[in-house]
Amino acid sequence: MAPRRSDRSPWNWLLVVPIVVPLLVPLYNKVEPTLFGWPTFYWLQLAFVVLGVLTTSIVYRMTRRSPGEQQAARDAIARDESGRDGGSRP
Repeated sequence: MAPRRSDRSPWNWLLVVPIVVPLLVPLYNKVEPTLFGWPTFYWLQLAFVVLGVLTTSIVYRMTRRSPGEQQAARDAIARDESGRDGGSRP
């Protein structure tokens, strides 16, 4: 039996957040409040980068496979490749 695909995890929906949040222009279409003299537009854009990194890290950690599942996936790929060649390679 082939291992369950990790790309079908509900955790992947979290990746929508760093895509949608920067599209909400009223959040940062202003000058005040400033942070260290930077208008909101600039420091919030940097915060969006941090948001993207954090959400990507969380999704990666929550969807990565255990070592046993990784080995099962490698075995399934090897079986699939040998079956496709008819069991022999030229």
